[in-house]
Amino acid sequence: MKHLIAVALLAAGPVFAQGTPAPEGVELYFVTPQDGETVSSPVTVRFGLSGMGVAPAGTEKDGTGHHHLLLNRAPFGEGEFGEEEFVLAVPADDNHIHFGGGQTEVTLDLPPGQHTMQLVLGDHGHVPHDPPITSGVITVTVE
Repeated sequence: MKHLIAVALLAAGPVFAQGTPAPEGVELYFVTPQDGETVSSPVTVRFGLSGMGVAPAGTEKDGTGHHHLLLNRAPFGEGEFGEEEFVLAVPADDNHIHFGGGQTEVTLDLPPGQHTMQLVLGDHGHVPHDPPITSGVITVTVE
């Protein structure tokens, strides 16, 4: 009987994680660079957050999260899964950079040309909060 229950649960489909509830009035933004700015590489990117605190991944503390930088990809919610994007966790690759140590800045070597950036705050398990806390998308030009 136990095996039957386990098989039924597996057949029911994946269980999606839900992000930690987001407090109202939180603002996530870029301190530097600014949208439309022309910069030279390497580029120092500084993250700003008001209304919450920053804590390393794995820290389950109300009112905290950690940064993820979406680089040169569709804005949050407009990717492959639309509004269901990152229901399990933000991926980690060249276009999804994690700052699980609680970092608030990074220096990137970017090739010449235009680059888009957006910040997404993740909870202790790298899952976006509910509702998601995101910055606006900025575009910078690297000379």
